[in-house]
Amino acid sequence: MSDSPSLRDRYFSLIDEIVQTTLKGKIRSKQQVYQMLAQGVSAGTGEIFEQALSDRISATQSEIDNNKDELKQAKATRSLRAMQTIQAEWERYQRENRVSSVIAAATNAIANAETNNRLQALLQAIDPNQAQALNLDQIQQLAKALLQQAQTISEPDTTRELQQLSEGLTEGLQSWQRLQEHLVSWIYDQSRPMLGFEGAPEQRGPWALWASQVNSPFPKALFQTLALNHSITELAAKQHLELNEFVQLAVILQCLQRGLVNWFDKLIYDPKVGAKLSISTFLTFAVIWSLLANGFQSNSRDRLTNGCFQITLQILRAFAQQKYFPLYGGIFASFSGDFLRSALNYLDEPLRRVEGTQEKARILTLIGYSIAAVGQYQQAHNFHQQALEIARTAADVPCEIANLNHISRICVAQKNYTEAINYSQRALILSRQTGERIGEANALANLGYSEVLQAQQLERVEPEVYEMAINYLQQGLQLSERLGDSYGTESVLQQSKALCGSSLGIAYIILSQPQAAIPYLETGWQAAQMSGDLYLQGLNLSYLAEANYNLQQIEKAILMGSLGMYLLEQINSPQWRQAAGLMTILRGQIGTEAFENALKQYRAQIIPIIGVDGYDYIPQLLVKYQNG
Repeated sequence: MSDSPSLRDRYFSLIDEIVQTTLKGKIRSKQQVYQMLAQGVSAGTGEIFEQALSDRISATQSEIDNNKDELKQAKATRSLRAMQTIQAEWERYQRENRVSSVIAAATNAIANAETNNRLQALLQAIDPNQAQALNLDQIQQLAKALLQQAQTISEPDTTRELQQLSEGLTEGLQSWQRLQEHLVSWIYDQSRPMLGFEGAPEQRGPWALWASQVNSPFPKALFQTLALNHSITELAAKQHLELNEFVQLAVILQCLQRGLVNWFDKLIYDPKVGAKLSISTFLTFAVIWSLLANGFQSNSRDRLTNGCFQITLQILRAFAQQKYFPLYGGIFASFSGDFLRSALNYLDEPLRRVEGTQEKARILTLIGYSIAAVGQYQQAHNFHQQALEIARTAADVPCEIANLNHISRICVAQKNYTEAINYSQRALILSRQTGERIGEANALANLGYSEVLQAQQLERVEPEVYEMAINYLQQGLQLSERLGDSYGTESVLQQSKALCGSSLGIAYIILSQPQAAIPYLETGWQAAQMSGDLYLQGLNLSYLAEANYNLQQIEKAILMGSLGMYLLEQINSPQWRQAAGLMTILRGQIGTEAFENALKQYRAQIIPIIGVDGYDYIPQLLVKYQNG
């Protein structure tokens, strides 16, 4: 047997020494306890120390509880307080050493990476999705560590790259300090908070304000481009960024995006608005990085392109974990057509770089819905099918049901009503088995909608067929309305309510009952506005135009049809041509002058929805339609 004490005995002695020193009044600060622990506990033996401390605390607590001698009880109480201080300082020591280990490991990974992978290693190190995510102070520590590492390396190219990466982190944090006080001030300077790209140049959003607060050329140019609604892809294609400039931008945008989401998520006075703005924030920044990737790709800047895709994926992964992630929504809130058309071609690229996960299934669901809205039905079907399989494997039942519902809707668009009914029935059964009420509301809407269209295709005239289908639709709408009182994810509920309302309204139009259709289509339009879904807004408006036209309410039909046509064209949905066709017929019937007078009459109602530029664009859209 060895005469040396065991580690456990050593740690009992260390604890007793600190307690006795404290009781003698010789401990002047908590930092002194911290230093004694740092010197006394050997690396890799923390669990033994923690067990020893736990045993001492338990024994002392027992002494306090069972000892009737007041003096001994008072001394035990003082000893327990000293041990609690030891426990707190040990936890701090553990936290700080974990961070030091993470930073050291990240520094080594970046330094040892091949040249083409060094930026990727850095972006992985500052990824906020990590279990041990670095805060801003720790990112600054990483910058210092990289600079120190650079001084120990003899290879000039590696030294220069590490210096650039360190410089980019530091400059990004400095820029963020200047922007931080302006994170949300723009909201209070405007009549209503808008995060996106729509509206007249420099009138909405934070971009112009942020451009005035940064000194670095590329971030300033990017913010100005966003403020003026110009092309991000063209801007990036003209740039030849150094590593430090790219890293600086990555830090700035990450801080802005996370800061906005955190602020919007805390809008306790109006959580509905907060969730909607958080959704817009995630999508806005994801699309910005995707469009930057497109621009860099045209210059064959593969390292920067891959970096953009990596950051896009990080944003989407964080978004997919939020309770308000829109399983029934798309990338429409706060986007205008030019940006959306470009972005949809690139948003799926980062997903090719990750294996099947729950997050991937949800992101594929989002993109699939968006692509279906612009008429790319087969590609959307493929996205939803892949998402369906991943969701099943990950046991993500709400996501599985959502994709069954989306595939049902795509089958309707492709006039495959038998398959549409099949998928909606599967969604309905699974949602009722699992209590997934939002999925159930959508499944009821899809089932009823599919059955109406199938009966019409088969020229069935039995009233009971249509009565049953309408009943499904009404059940779906009523369920989505009832859920509003019990669910906190308001944007998701509004999305479902918009779909149910539009489905019911369209069904009544198909059944030649326009008067019955109008209230449901208005409900669908209002809900779509609240959820920020431009596709469902445009769809409801287009059918409202048709319903009013059938009732010979011509001026209302012009108002609704013009709005629907504009919104659908803005997201590149082929269904804009349906509304444009109706507007062309109306103009032919009442004459160009009367048509223009009707638009002027509703100008005050049109501009708040699509802006002055949108109002002026309506006649051009009709020309575009006529020119094919």
